Amino acid sequence: MAKKIVDLSLTIEDNMPAHKLFQRPVLAPHMTHEGSKSFGLGVEGDAMTFQTNFIAMLDHVGTHVDAFRHVNPKGAPVDEMPLDMFMGPAVCFDLQHIPDLGDITAEDMEQAEKKAGVKVNGHIVLLCTGFHKRNYPSLDSVWKNPLLTVEATRWLHERGSRMHGVEGPSTDKPTDNIFAQHRLCRDLGISHWEWLVNLEALLGKGEFQFFGVPLKFKGGSGSPVRAFALLDG
Repeated sequence: MAKKIVDLSLTIEDNMPAHKLFQRPVLAPHMTHEGSKSFGLGVEGDAMTFQTNFIAMLDHVGTHVDAFRHVNPKGAPVDEMPLDMFMGPAVCFDLQHIPDLGDITAEDMEQAEKKAGVKVNGHIVLLCTGFHKRNYPSLDSVWKNPLLTVEATRWLHERGSRMHGVEGPSTDKPTDNIFAQHRLCRDLGISHWEWLVNLEALLGKGEFQFFGVPLKFKGGSGSPVRAFALLDG
């Protein structure tokens, strides 16, 4: 059966919004087609020109995944985590009733699971609150994402979910510095993707295949990913 690809990734741009504690990325031309003419590459009448870009960014910019090392000094860096953690059967929960700076509770997860029609059993779980659609690319989107509560996080862990994903820059509220969700993920040995987009396209689709594979940064605390889902056609 033909598959439909749903892109769930932010476009990485110069000076795009980043988490409140992180600097924004820098993307700039390094070598242009016009400038590379001076190398005299190619042959007469068919010059070989090229473009390259300079990129300077943290490993937690745009749509990205957190490695265990991010919040645990003894945790595995991204290049040592098993690849199968970053792909697999997934389901998207409809949590669009959760407001900016709201709380996602275990009860919300129960109700969303029923609505999705997929019993979570080791699935990757993506959480659609409509946050991205409401707020991005406004710079104050950095200060509005909901909280995935510790109770909801335990709910996922109890059902064998090793990875989950959210739309905003963090699973924790930007208005406090407790980072209860990140600390619990550290203790449970699970992790998540942040700043996913276009999750509305996955609602009501049941189970699908999700991919959010990191670059193999040596000692990386995380990595940008090209996240996407494969749906039955």
